[in-house]
Amino acid sequence: MKIGDEVPDLELKNQNGEKFRFSELKGKKAFVVYFYPKDFTPGCTKEACSFRDSYEDFKELGAEVIGISGDSSKSHSKFIDRYKLPYIFLSDKDKKARNVFGVKPSLLGLLPGRETFVFDKNGKLLHRFNSMSAGRHMPEALAVLKKNQN
Repeated sequence: MKIGDEVPDLELKNQNGEKFRFSELKGKKAFVVYFYPKDFTPGCTKEACSFRDSYEDFKELGAEVIGISGDSSKSHSKFIDRYKLPYIFLSDKDKKARNVFGVKPSLLGLLPGRETFVFDKNGKLLHRFNSMSAGRHMPEALAVLKKNQN
């Protein structure tokens, strides 16, 4: 995906096993989609909790946060309960979303990549950020949203 591209209209299952489509957010609110390797791992937990700790800031900017990994809806549900995560998690077991978004594996292809995408209210890509450093994603996404406020 390139800057200015529209969010793909994919359907994935959320943490409750319900269908979720990105098109549900278009025209309503800006959103951040972050891909991460695995629930309950140290870096991924740190990243999820940093989005949790700043979730009110995202909401004040009118934005939703969505975390995506290959974990099951059931795993996401446990992850959410354990760390009190207030936002949407989607299961991408078959890597459909990863492939459509163009998220590359990292660490010689051994780990699923960690990449964050920031979309405006109309579903247009404003920014994409790729780094295995879990702590850098939330501040980067928040800064982009603040800069692009209408």
